[in-house]
Amino acid sequence: MAFVVGENCIKCKHTDCVEVCPVDCFYEGPNFLVIHPDECIDCALCEPECPVQAIFSEDELPDDQQQFIELNAELAEVWDNITEMKDSPPDADQWDGVKGKLKYLER
Repeated sequence: MAFVVGENCIKCKHTDCVEVCPVDCFYEGPNFLVIHPDECIDCALCEPECPVQAIFSEDELPDDQQQFIELNAELAEVWDNITEMKDSPPDADQWDGVKGKLKYLER
């Protein structure tokens, strides 16, 4: 079972999680990160590092975010791997907790 990046990462895209991942299973898009489900070893190191609580164990993913399981798998196949922490977007704090951000996802 893998961890999943959920909706709150959209437009926040903090990369603290990337720094602690022992298997480099994070992939980066323009305004969102995803976890490759076949590479994640379920170590749980990333979850507490996320400042916006956007990372969930697959079995703890909220019901209204189940589509993010498939979205993480799909985008991890086309986005570039990220292995080092980067600066967050300047307006990341303004987007934390905003509901309905899926429409802002840039592919």
